[in-house]
Amino acid sequence: MDDQNKNLILATALSFAVILVWFVAFPPPDPATPIDGTSGVQTQNAAGEPVAATPTLDAPVTVQTAVPTALAEAPRAAIETDRLTGSISLLGGRIDELKLNDYRETLDENADIVTLLSPVGSEAPYYALFGWAASTGVTPDSVPGPDTSWSLADGDILRPDSPITLSWNNGSGLVFNRTYTVDEDFMFTITQTVQNNGDTDVSMAPYGILARHGEPKDLKGFFVLHEGLVTMADELIETDWDNIPDFDVHPKEGVPADRYEDIQNGWIGITDHYWMTTLIPAKDVPARLTAKYYPRTDIYQTETVLPKVTIAPGATSSNTMRVFAGAKEWETIRAYQEEDVTSYIDSIDWGWFFFLTKPIFWLLHEINKLIGNMGWSIIGLTLIIKAVLFPLAYKSYVSMAKMKELQPQMEKLKEAAGDDRQKMQQGMMELYKKEKVNPAAGCLPILLQIPIFFSLYKVIFVTIELRHAPWLGPFQDLSAPDPTTLLNLFGLLPNNAPEAGSIMALVFIGILPLLLGISMWMQQKLNPAPTDPTQQMIFAWMPWVFMFMLGSFASGLVVYWIANNTITFTQQYLIMRSQGYKPDVFGNILKSFKRTPKPDAK
Repeated sequence: MDDQNKNLILATALSFAVILVWFVAFPPPDPATPIDGTSGVQTQNAAGEPVAATPTLDAPVTVQTAVPTALAEAPRAAIETDRLTGSISLLGGRIDELKLNDYRETLDENADIVTLLSPVGSEAPYYALFGWAASTGVTPDSVPGPDTSWSLADGDILRPDSPITLSWNNGSGLVFNRTYTVDEDFMFTITQTVQNNGDTDVSMAPYGILARHGEPKDLKGFFVLHEGLVTMADELIETDWDNIPDFDVHPKEGVPADRYEDIQNGWIGITDHYWMTTLIPAKDVPARLTAKYYPRTDIYQTETVLPKVTIAPGATSSNTMRVFAGAKEWETIRAYQEEDVTSYIDSIDWGWFFFLTKPIFWLLHEINKLIGNMGWSIIGLTLIIKAVLFPLAYKSYVSMAKMKELQPQMEKLKEAAGDDRQKMQQGMMELYKKEKVNPAAGCLPILLQIPIFFSLYKVIFVTIELRHAPWLGPFQDLSAPDPTTLLNLFGLLPNNAPEAGSIMALVFIGILPLLLGISMWMQQKLNPAPTDPTQQMIFAWMPWVFMFMLGSFASGLVVYWIANNTITFTQQYLIMRSQGYKPDVFGNILKSFKRTPKPDAK
């Protein structure tokens, strides 16, 4: 076996190993069981109503959280923008009903609009609430919390050009106002104001909370994707759902908690596959960022507590906090980062290969802005990547062509060396040096494709821009596996393909994996089959094994690989021809169908 074949087999083995480890050692877990959305919070009061722990200052403080019936009966202020539909409950002033108008659950045009936030009493409660943590001169029931009955003081429908203001008088000299504004995308700004009409100083701290009852029902649970908590506290901190209960138990709350003190220009929130909610304190204001988990009721909570303020008689104190609640769109999040939200683009899970995934996505995004079709944009991206790697590929294919020319001389060296492997190796190294051939150059382009392939897989799997992105014909979601199969005559019949991950889906693959296998097989035919029977078997099976292995991958990734193989075939053919070696593709194809004669028995 010569060095060229050794290197090629090594590269192939590495590719197999990485993909096999990916899908065998880290299989996606079973879907999580939906949590009962009506479960209470940390404990109950005498009336049997659930209560939740609010941020603490000098001593632990608890406030009431409204029960489902009270929430359903409470008046609401509508949220109406081009991109959002929902409402704010005047009981607690919580943002607990929010739909994303631009996104549907499935490709069906009549499918439900994606719901991000839901009130207590729904199937999956998830909401944002705000208030003041009591300190000197006030009691917990004299500051607004989750069960405060607010009055609508100004405005009636929250729109980008129409804020609303809620008001509450505690009857003891303190008047609280809360103003909500929303922009054209997904950012809410909450301004809380307190006026002290009493005759003594009062101290308190404003806070914001995101609460989620149970894990998401559509949790992917795949290791390549981060879902759970995301915190920017001088550096990005990502905590998966199953690691949250492992937080150290905080002595004050008595629950697992993760706390960061005096963080300026940070943020904290909860991220899903494509959606996210985050609390963002005002710029340059030191804040306490905390993540908590209440095991008894299975509630996950993130908090942002701003510095304590003391309000003298006759004085007024005001603060602002923002809440992002929407889709993790690259352009939208980048715009918020350029405005003033620190490292906000990192809320998208770029992974370990961020130095590749970020530029690859940027390039794909820019190409798509010109073309307007993600499928053709992926092919355009492939052309650019191949152009960038062309100098290396050129050297590689020239080296491979020279290796073919040296084949007769190498055979003579083998005959002369006999069983002396050391003499054989020395002779081959001298020959390579004399002819200026690098035997390792042939596998370098293959090895470089591995991190590029995984980075593009990450981009296609993670970014919302690929979700439900159409290409042509039956390929209307490039983030999903090929929807065609023999069972629906490769898209000619309206039948659905077998469920992804099933045995049927593995066997009845679509047209894209078939084209992938054929493109790999054609690329092999640029060279004659190896004479060694073991090598012959490996090369004969490799395209078809890859074809079935990649059948369940996102169709956008398979499009990339087909385009990559096609361009590679063309490059290699033309370069080898330019070096005086004419690949006999048709002849090699015919030989592959001929049965190898068995050696005569002795």
